[in-house]
Amino acid sequence: METTIASPRPKSARAVSTESSDRLGLLRAALGYIEERHWDVVLGTSVERENGVWSCSCGDRRCAAIGAHPAMRDWHKRISAQPSRAYEWWTEHPQGSIILPTGRAFDVLECSEEAGLLALARLERHGANPGPVAAAPNRRLYFFVLPNSRTKVATVLAGLGWGRTALDLACRSAGDYIVAPPSRMGIRGQVQWVRGPAEAARWLPDPEEVLAPLAYACGLHRAR
Repeated sequence: METTIASPRPKSARAVSTESSDRLGLLRAALGYIEERHWDVVLGTSVERENGVWSCSCGDRRCAAIGAHPAMRDWHKRISAQPSRAYEWWTEHPQGSIILPTGRAFDVLECSEEAGLLALARLERHGANPGPVAAAPNRRLYFFVLPNSRTKVATVLAGLGWGRTALDLACRSAGDYIVAPPSRMGIRGQVQWVRGPAEAARWLPDPEEVLAPLAYACGLHRAR
């Protein structure tokens, strides 16, 4: 008996158009954050280059965060977890960075790349769950932890003896944001996942689980 093999179903014009305009994968990533992680997103600015000069799509020639801030001044009111809104934003602005508001589904502990990698190695060596970790091209690391952590972070650091020490360790919580992979950030390159929000790093840790090695690494780096 002859076997009939079905021809692959042709892609819709919308799907083909989306793939061709999403060369940087930003729309795909934004939809993934919404649909797989249930994270909110906001459209960010993009990095532009004309006649060898780098600039931000916001139009401010002195912008200190090229391609790395929300595209809209009232971004707090534009936060969305609707796939249709993400499709609209990144179809119209395919190079716009992905902004993830903090203090909602997660907070972020930010530190230097050197200190963060040292802390990450210690956490993994002890079998702890560091959660998702992203690296920005400005040599900063982002550790994703449970939301509403700002007060707890201050309390835990004080309990660890770091309360009066100026550490290069910040908690990004309500009212703040980070630039998410694979967005381009400034002229240095893209934000990348060190540990992506996949199954291995799916559950966000309590900040208390990662603060001790982070504070130690930040203190060690500060002493150099």
